[in-house]
Amino acid sequence: MKVIKEKHPLVMRWTHWVNFPILAIMIWSGMLIYWANDEYSITLFGHTFVRFFPDWFYNTLHIPSRLAEGMAFHFLFMWFFTLNGIFYILYTILSGEWRQLLPNRHSFKEAWLVLLHDLHIRKTSPPQNKYNAAQRIAYTAIIVMGIGSVITGLAIYKPVQFYWLTWLCGGYHLARIWHFVLTIGYVLFFVIHIVQVILAGWNNFRSVVSGFEVIDEKPKPVIQTSNEDEKA
Repeated sequence: MKVIKEKHPLVMRWTHWVNFPILAIMIWSGMLIYWANDEYSITLFGHTFVRFFPDWFYNTLHIPSRLAEGMAFHFLFMWFFTLNGIFYILYTILSGEWRQLLPNRHSFKEAWLVLLHDLHIRKTSPPQNKYNAAQRIAYTAIIVMGIGSVITGLAIYKPVQFYWLTWLCGGYHLARIWHFVLTIGYVLFFVIHIVQVILAGWNNFRSVVSGFEVIDEKPKPVIQTSNEDEKA
């Protein structure tokens, strides 16, 4: 028997879907800023192994220098990103949703079981409540990353006014590196998240849109009483 079960409250869904286009614009505008001075690469012993980004990347996409446009969009949407994040964190604290989101002492061990199950190496399903262990770790990490982006972003945006933030980040140059690394982290998270959504199926995706999921629930067995019990 199919049963409709509520899974995600409206606020959780709203902040989730609002954050998606905001973060996409933040990454795009951040790349416009970075492309004006693409100085980062992985170099060892004088040899460059990886450069962000190679010349063929610019030639293929025909990317112009749009520093002013990137800064305008980035500094505008950072307020929406920050306010949406603050609203989400406050809601999870006040509503008690944090209890289902934060990892516990078993989460890292169970997350390994989730990975083995997703790779079809382990057939037994890992423990699953509202969120499994891997989701708890990933969703908590993305919150920490968001806080890190705001802190490093402010350290880069106003290094004089927020000199103490810049100092905490290890200086302006290191704060810029951390900001760039976090951006790469968002892209990796987005790719993995989409793959996980596809693997989880339509029912899981529907729950993030509508707030409910349809599950198969076995009917409770009917206990038959004997005639002697009825007479008694």
